[in-house]
Amino acid sequence: MQTVETLNEGLKRAYAVTIPANDVAKRVEAEIKSIAPQIRMPGFRPGKVPVNLVKKMHGPSIEQDVLNKTVQDGIQQLLAEQKLRPAMQPSVELDEGYEPGKDVALKVELEVLPDVPAPSIDGLKLERLTVAAAEEVIDEQLKRIAGQQKQYDDAMEGHPAVEGDLVVMDYAGSVDGVAFDGGTGEGMSVELGSGRLIPGFEEQLEGVKKGEARTLNVTFPKDYGEKSLAGKKAVFEVTVTDVRVPREAKVDEDFAKSLGLQGLDQLRELLKGQIEQELNGLTRTHMKRKLLDQLAANHSFPVPPSMVDAEFQQIWAQLEHEASHEEDPEAARAEMEKDRADYQAIAERRVRLGLLLSEIGQQNGVEVNQQEMQRLILQAAQQYGPKDRDRFIQYVQQDPMAAAQLRAPLYEDKVVDFLFEKAEITDRTVTREELEAAIEADDDTIGKGHVHGPDCGHDDHDHDHDAKPAKKPAAKKAAAKPAEEAPAAEEPAAAKPAPKKAAPKKAAAAAADEAAPAPAKKAPAKKKTAE
Repeated sequence: MQTVETLNEGLKRAYAVTIPANDVAKRVEAEIKSIAPQIRMPGFRPGKVPVNLVKKMHGPSIEQDVLNKTVQDGIQQLLAEQKLRPAMQPSVELDEGYEPGKDVALKVELEVLPDVPAPSIDGLKLERLTVAAAEEVIDEQLKRIAGQQKQYDDAMEGHPAVEGDLVVMDYAGSVDGVAFDGGTGEGMSVELGSGRLIPGFEEQLEGVKKGEARTLNVTFPKDYGEKSLAGKKAVFEVTVTDVRVPREAKVDEDFAKSLGLQGLDQLRELLKGQIEQELNGLTRTHMKRKLLDQLAANHSFPVPPSMVDAEFQQIWAQLEHEASHEEDPEAARAEMEKDRADYQAIAERRVRLGLLLSEIGQQNGVEVNQQEMQRLILQAAQQYGPKDRDRFIQYVQQDPMAAAQLRAPLYEDKVVDFLFEKAEITDRTVTREELEAAIEADDDTIGKGHVHGPDCGHDDHDHDHDAKPAKKPAAKKAAAKPAEEAPAAEEPAAAKPAPKKAAPKKAAAAAADEAAPAPAKKAPAKKKTAE
């Protein structure tokens, strides 16, 4: 194989690669001889089909397969010989004039990962804001849980239903005097004020009594799941068979035991653990943001434009999705466009931090061991059905890029933990409100519209708020959580294309919105469709 470097500019490289026709021909002949014993043909015993007939019948397809494999092997050889670390998949172009029997001429273009300067990780100083799990917070959680475990008693005779009461009813719906499929049901229960049913339905049941019949006039929402009813006016004839009033839930030993626990003390301990875990997560988020700020302020080096563009496209796609759900999508998109440069800078910063964290990890022996990797694979496999889990596991085990992408978040967390250990940390106890305000203050910093360049000494924050410079809610909500997804791995995950999933889960729930209509906000499957 002959290689000629045609471009070496910054992080960009280009090569003209020539693979001799003789090399390809030898591989084709070897492949034909390899598969000939497996070919079956009328008039010949199994494995006795002449090689020349195999070549005549299957030659073109074999040649194409061999050509593809030869090109792949050639690229790998090029990377190894030139000691290249590609930022993204190399662009490979086969000479348009190629014909079988001729030399294979390739044009290979790529961007390489930069040589990251020796990271400066000495002198890191961080403040750890901690919040205690106060007893009153646990009490509030207990009340919330008790409120979710509602029980009802039969109302007194003649009791008019009010918000919070449970109304049990039979109903029959019609549009323009014609009953519609799924619009009739019996014994349906609904808590008034829950918002489960279409607008106006629950409100018209207020004041109803057991045994009373009412006629309800409602309008199906324009975005109703059953298209034939969307926006239509409907009439429901309702007969109330029972009215029940909520029983006040007592948080006591019996309540805890009803949840399958030993008693109230165990329930309080479980809640305390959950609250502490949540608060520790907020503390870590704040510390990580400050850590990344310091790293970004102390390091500046060029990053591959292709990686930055891929990161930007990911952020922009998320913003587009959020904008499409705003009341005025076009106005939200216009605000996004004003801040395109901000988002571009954010993408660049995310890539730089990902490469920096990767370098820190490699220099300091941070790694994800085999046991941890196996746990990651098994956890990720749970999103697939039983039939597809084994395929997914096999796919990740065989595809290094897929494995790297799966490993990256855990690897990054381990690098961050390593840096926390290196840092000088001071503790300060605050309230939850103060901790959230500190995080929110970081969110607001980038909203000022000022973008710091890599030469400025400190960049835009590469955290949950990194994608939030736009003024409209749509753009602000679309933050892509850069800090928690910074592309760090043994080889940066951002430098690798996202693998295709082995078998995506089917969106089975999507069918529900197209099922039988009813007073519900979204139409469920065809049974008691007033829910």
